[in-house]
Amino acid sequence: MNKIPIIELFGPTIQGEGMMIGRKSIFLRTAGCDYQCAWCDSAFTWNGTEKNRIRMLDPAEILNEVQQLGGNLCNHVTITGGNPALIGVSMQPLIHLFHQHGYQLGLETQGSLMQDWLLQMDDLTLSPKPPSSHMKTNWLVLDELVTRLLDKRVHFSLKVVVFDDVDLSYAKSVFNRYPTVKEKYLQPGNAHIQDTGDIVAYLLERLEWLFSRSLKDPELNNVRVLPQLHALVWGNQRGR
Repeated sequence: MNKIPIIELFGPTIQGEGMMIGRKSIFLRTAGCDYQCAWCDSAFTWNGTEKNRIRMLDPAEILNEVQQLGGNLCNHVTITGGNPALIGVSMQPLIHLFHQHGYQLGLETQGSLMQDWLLQMDDLTLSPKPPSSHMKTNWLVLDELVTRLLDKRVHFSLKVVVFDDVDLSYAKSVFNRYPTVKEKYLQPGNAHIQDTGDIVAYLLERLEWLFSRSLKDPELNNVRVLPQLHALVWGNQRGR
């Protein structure tokens, strides 16, 4: 019981996205996703290509590995996927144990599934997927999740990855749907996820494009545009 499917555990590294950008964190990546985004940079979590790497670990085993990786150099853990919101009550003991040991927990999900334990995250990123992903947003679930997070005063944000103007229009519709959410972010998408070389010029070009759109749009006055910081430094390297 309470075992969680873990496909990657690495760090400490620097959080490269969203509201915790720049913070040291250890990454805990769960296997499985209810989406299959066209441009997913972690498709190995759901497409079966690395199913042999999945380990079923209980909270104590996960804590032990995190402590071995980070020692006293890191007190923040980012839970990502796939979609970690697929995991049910098994996540509750992990959250309790990590909080007992002084860790703060962050999580990123597309907001397609509601779990009560999401309300216990120290920082939570909701990243609904735009049209370029070829996925459809379940607005009823996302509405419920945002409402409950606001009611419980959870530290959370909305973040949308943008590849083109259609995606940007979608992002604005998300932000306008939830006007009381204070933290809202845009991030340029990375279409070169298979490249192994230097992609800095490409990433900066996409960032400049998104800057230019944001600067000319009054609907984005309260939205922050951020890069994928880790990709600028380390490219598409795994474990970064």
